[in-house]
Amino acid sequence: MPKLKIEPLEHYGSCVQISRNAAERDQIWGERQPFHGDDKAWEPRVDSCYVEPPESIESWVQSACVLCSNGCAMDVGVKDGKVVAVKGRADDRVNKGRLGPKGMYGWVSMRAEDRLTKPLIRNKETGNLEPATWDEAMDLIVKKSKELIEHYTPHSIAFYTSGQLFLEEYHTLAMIGKGGLGTLHMDGNTRLCTATAAASMRESFGCDSQPGSYTDFDHCDTLFMVGHNMAATQTVLWSRILDRLAGPKPPFLIVMDPRRTSVGHAAVENGGIHLELRAGTNLALLNGILKILLEKNEFHNAEFIDKHTIGIDALRDTVKDYDVQRVSEITNVPVDLIIRAAEAIGRSDRLVSTCLQGVYQANQATASACAVNNIHLLKGAIGREGATVFQFNGQPTAQNNRECGCNGEFPGFRNPSNPQHMQDLADHWNIDVKKLPHWSQPTHIMSLLKYIENGSVKMFWISGTNPAVSMPELARVRKNLASKDLFVIAQDIFPTETTALADVVLPAAQWSEKTGTFTNVDRTVHLAHKAVDPPGEAWPDLKIFSEYAHRMGFKDKDGEPLIKWRNEPEKVFDHWKGTSKGRPVDYSGMSYDKLTGGSGVQWPCNEQFPDGRERLYTDWIFPTTLADVESYGHDLYTGTTISPEAYKAMNPNGRAILKACHFSPQDESADEDYPFLLLTGRVFAQFHSRSKELHDAAPEAFVQISTEDARKLNIDNGDMVLVEGRRGKIEVPAKIGEIGVGNVFIPFHYGSAGQEGGDGRKIRSRAANELTESSWDFVSKQPAFKESKSTRSRSSMKRSRRSLKLSARTVQATTTGRSITATCSMLSENREILDLMSQLAKKYSSAMEISHGLKLHKKLCKENVDKLQPFVEKYKDDERNAKVDVASLRAALFPENRRESGPYQTMMDLQGLATMTAHLLGWLAVLNPALQALHDVDFAEAISHATRSFSMLRAWSEDHNKVAAPQTLIVPVVL
Repeated sequence: MPKLKIEPLEHYGSCVQISRNAAERDQIWGERQPFHGDDKAWEPRVDSCYVEPPESIESWVQSACVLCSNGCAMDVGVKDGKVVAVKGRADDRVNKGRLGPKGMYGWVSMRAEDRLTKPLIRNKETGNLEPATWDEAMDLIVKKSKELIEHYTPHSIAFYTSGQLFLEEYHTLAMIGKGGLGTLHMDGNTRLCTATAAASMRESFGCDSQPGSYTDFDHCDTLFMVGHNMAATQTVLWSRILDRLAGPKPPFLIVMDPRRTSVGHAAVENGGIHLELRAGTNLALLNGILKILLEKNEFHNAEFIDKHTIGIDALRDTVKDYDVQRVSEITNVPVDLIIRAAEAIGRSDRLVSTCLQGVYQANQATASACAVNNIHLLKGAIGREGATVFQFNGQPTAQNNRECGCNGEFPGFRNPSNPQHMQDLADHWNIDVKKLPHWSQPTHIMSLLKYIENGSVKMFWISGTNPAVSMPELARVRKNLASKDLFVIAQDIFPTETTALADVVLPAAQWSEKTGTFTNVDRTVHLAHKAVDPPGEAWPDLKIFSEYAHRMGFKDKDGEPLIKWRNEPEKVFDHWKGTSKGRPVDYSGMSYDKLTGGSGVQWPCNEQFPDGRERLYTDWIFPTTLADVESYGHDLYTGTTISPEAYKAMNPNGRAILKACHFSPQDESADEDYPFLLLTGRVFAQFHSRSKELHDAAPEAFVQISTEDARKLNIDNGDMVLVEGRRGKIEVPAKIGEIGVGNVFIPFHYGSAGQEGGDGRKIRSRAANELTESSWDFVSKQPAFKESKSTRSRSSMKRSRRSLKLSARTVQATTTGRSITATCSMLSENREILDLMSQLAKKYSSAMEISHGLKLHKKLCKENVDKLQPFVEKYKDDERNAKVDVASLRAALFPENRRESGPYQTMMDLQGLATMTAHLLGWLAVLNPALQALHDVDFAEAISHATRSFSMLRAWSEDHNKVAAPQTLIVPVVL
C-alpha cells in the first residue's frame, strides 16, 4: 500500500473550503420515499434538468445515462439540433425516473467548447499536433499497421479501450483484434475497476454473470457492503437503499470501509455496524466472519453446502485459524463488532452483499471477493428474492467490455482453453479457429506497459480512456507513451493528458451523438438512440473501428469482409446476438424494437426467457461443468492457473466452488519514515465530465486525513498540503476527519487538464496516481491502487529498500535476432536426451523393464525429433543468439566421476532423466503458443507430437521411481 508524506504548504494558506454539511450532502439523493418491497414497490420519481423551457422542446429521444455503472434510463430533450434537457424514465426498472448528479448535469459536456472536432497528426519536424483529414489519419494508421504486421507480426500492435463505449463498438473492436489481426494484446480500463468482479464470479460460480436483480435490494433483511461507497459511486441506487432504511422494515446495514463515508454514517445512524478496518486486511476480517458462520449450525445451510457446493473441507481448514481475537489484532476492528456483524449475517434469511473498489483495488482482491461469495454459498443466499451477491461494476459499460471480449476475456464468456468454445466462436465469425489468439492468456495492461518498455509493442491504440491520469505510477506511464519507438493513437472526445502524447488523435462522438446499447450490473440492457449530431468532424467510435477494418481488408473464410457493417449499430447488435446465442450472456431474444420504449431488459433473453431473466441460479445449478465453465480457475494465494485435468478431478459438475485462501499481509506497511497509507477512490460529482455544475460541486482533489493526524501536523481543513511518495508528489487541500489514523484518501479523477495557469504560478500536480505503484492482484491482474505509502518530511524523503525506481529506469536498446531462433537452436540439443537414453539402456541392460522401456521411449521420441528438424533449420537463422546449454545440465545430473551403483543410483539416474525431460518440455510448452501466434500450424503440430512423447518419457521415469521408492528408500542395504 503506497506510503505517503504529508506536510503543510504555508504559501498557499487555506485556499479551498470543503463542505461537511450533512443536510447539503443529503440533497444529492433527493427526498425520501419510504417503502418495503414485500408491501409495495419502489415508487417512481421523475428527476429532470432543463436549460430551455419545457414547452420549447422539439423532441424527446430515448437514451440512458453512461456516467456511472447504474444504467439509469432517461429521455433527452432536443431543440435546434442541441440537447437542452434530460428527464428520467419513470417506467424503467432500474431508476424509476430518478437521476443522479452526473445524469442531471453531465450531459452539458456535449456543448463544451473544447471538444475534439478534427483529426490531429503529430508533425515530425515541429513535434506539434496539427489538423488533418480523416483520410490522412486513417491512411497513416493503416500504413503503420501493415508495416508492423509485416516486420514484427500482429503482436506488435495493442489495443487499450474504455468502460464508456457501447456494446456494438466493443463487439466490432473485439472482432478486429481477435478475428482480424489475431493479436493477444487487447485490454480495457475496466481492468482498473472490475477485473476482480469478473474473476471472482468465474472462480466461485464458473462464469462472469451477476446472479441478482436490483429488486433484491427491495426485499433483503440484511445488507452487507464491502469496500463499496455506493453513496458516491451509484447515487440513484443509494437513494433506493435510503428509502428502504426509511421504510417500515429497514435492512440491517453492515459496512466494511476504512473511511466513515455517507454509507458508514447511514449504518451507524440506523442501528447497523461500521467495521472501520485497517486498510489491506479485508480477507482476514472476512475469514473471521466465515469461521463464526461455520461454527454455529444455525448460521449456515448444511444441506445447501452438501448438495450445491464443493470445497467446504478446505474452507473449514483455512478459516479455523481466524479466531476473533487474532482477526481483531490484524484488522483493528473491535472483537464485539466482528461478532455482532457475523451473527447478524448468520441470522439473516435474505442477505444482499455488494463489493467494489475497496475490495477490487486492495490487497488479495480476488480472494477477498470470493470470500464474500463464500458467505452467500454457506447460507444458500443466492438465486432467491432478496438473497444475492453483487460484484459491482465501476464504469457504465464495463459489463459489455467483458461480455464482448475486450478486457482479457473471450466473447460470450467463452473459455479460451476449451477447443469447442473457440471453434464455436470461429464458426460464428466464419474464420479459421487458428486466427483466434487463444493459445495464451490475453495481455493485461500492466504487462502491456512492460512490452512497451522493452520495445515489443510498437503501436498502442487507446480509445475512450486517459491512462496518463488513470494508471498507477504516472511517471512511468508518461515515459512509455512518449517513447519515440511507440506509435500512439488516442481516440477521445476531449483533449486529455493522453491525447497530448499521441501521434494521431481521433475525435469521437459521445452518448446521445450515436446509437448503441449498454448493460448495467444487474444485466439490464438499455438502448440509447442518437439525439444530435457530433460536433465538427467527430465520428462515432463504431464508424472509426469499422472504417479501419475495411481499409485493412480483413476477410472471413469466404473472402467476404470480416466486418460487414460501417456505421450501422443495429446490424452490429444483430450480429452480436448470434455470437452470444447459447452462452450464459444470451442476447438472442432482444432487438432494437424490444428495447425501444418502456423499460430496459435483462439478459439472458432468448426463447426460454423472452422478457429476460430476473435472477440466475434459481435452480442452484451453476455453469461449472467442464463443458460450460468460462475458466478452470486459479489458486487464489499464488495466482497459479488450474489445469483442465485438475479441474476435471475437482468435478464441480454444476456445483458452486467454495474458494479458500489465507490472509497475507501486504508487502508494504507503514513505518517511521512512511507513516501514512494511501486509499484512492471517487467522489459523487466527478467521473469524466466537463459540467460546470459538477465541477463546482467537486472542483478540486483533496487529501482526507484523520483528525488526530491533522492535529499532529498542524493542518486545518482546506489547508494546502504536500503529499509526497517515493514515486512522485502532489499538492492538494486537506479534508479533516472521518478516516482512520494512519490512512489517507485522495480522489483519483483529477489530472493537469483543466487547471488554470494564467496567474503565473506553475500548474501543480494533483493526480493521485502520481503516488500509486505498479502492483496487481495475482488472479484478476487488477492494479492495487489502494496500496501506497509516503514519508513524513520533504527534506528526508527516503526510498525504501523495496524501491523499484521505475520512473528513473532507462532501457538499453540492442539489436538481436528474434528469440525464437535461440529456442529452436535448443531443440537441436534434444538429441542429448536421446543419447542419454541409449547410455542408460546399456547401463541397465540387465534390468529388462528399464532397458526395454528406455529403448521403446527412445524410438518414439526420435521419430518426433526427426519431424522437428526441418522446422529447426527453418528458424535457426541467426547464430548470434545463444543456445540453451543442455550439455551442461546433463553433466551436472550425470557427473562422469560418479561411482555409485545399486537401486538408489538407478533412482537417481531416472530422476535425472526426468529432470532433463522436464527442462525440454518447459521449452516446448512456451514455444507452442509462439508458433500458433505465427500461424505456423505444421511446426505447432510437430511440437505437440514431441510434447506427448517426451511427456510419456517423463511420466514413465517418475512412475518407475514411485514403484521402487518404498523398497529402495526404507529397507537397509548390506554393502
